[in-house]
Amino acid sequence: MTLITESKLRMMLKNGIPNPFPIQAGDKITPAATDFLRDRNIEIQDGRSVQRPKSSSSQREPELQIPVGISNRHIHLAPEHVQVLFGDGHELTKYRDLSQPGQFAATEQLTILGPKGFIKNVRILGPVRSESQVEISVTDGFQLGIHPPTRLSGSLADTPGITLIGPKGVVVLQQGVIVAKRHIHMSTENAKTFGVVDGDELIIRTAGERPVIFPDVVVRVHPEFSLDLHLDLDEGNSAGLKTGDLATVIGKNGMFMQRQGG
Repeated sequence: MTLITESKLRMMLKNGIPNPFPIQAGDKITPAATDFLRDRNIEIQDGRSVQRPKSSSSQREPELQIPVGISNRHIHLAPEHVQVLFGDGHELTKYRDLSQPGQFAATEQLTILGPKGFIKNVRILGPVRSESQVEISVTDGFQLGIHPPTRLSGSLADTPGITLIGPKGVVVLQQGVIVAKRHIHMSTENAKTFGVVDGDELIIRTAGERPVIFPDVVVRVHPEFSLDLHLDLDEGNSAGLKTGDLATVIGKNGMFMQRQGG
């Protein structure tokens, strides 16, 4: 082992100090000697073996990511309202399948009318449900003149109503308009992977130019669900997201995850 000091380096000045200056395995160099070399623009070629930490990727648990689905305003109809709006015997026609098995966007569209305005061409989603429901964004609410609460789908008590206008008739809903609470669909296998049960809330972080943390995304578990984070158009726009983007789970039920590797 060689101890490299400033004094030894000064003694070397007479014959010249190599640049870069080599430091071999087992050598030690004092801080003053290091400064001496740097002041003279002499690089240090450090050949000493360094015990490097394992890369964070090898230590860190894999991130849990969820595909994003951005949901625009839409309508779910009860069977009797399909008949009123589109005529006796009418059945919803599939336009395209949705991310959840058995659910589809229908060809049929309606106009929704509120106290201050209306919105045309609002898509109906199928299949039919036991109770009609309209899901809009907060921004839509200003245009319509209504301010619905944020609810999970199907929780319609004490919600405002709206008028539905179809090609064959009109339905006036006394209740049923909500802003959909952000939520995640998971199969039972997904739930095991994520370590959650139905009703848990996950903390989600998005990526991109406008990253956002959503602190209370409700988990909905069903054997037939496909993994999907449902956000409405306002939420998607605020985070610069589009359908198919990935979001990362960083916590559960109000607590951030403690991940290995920093």
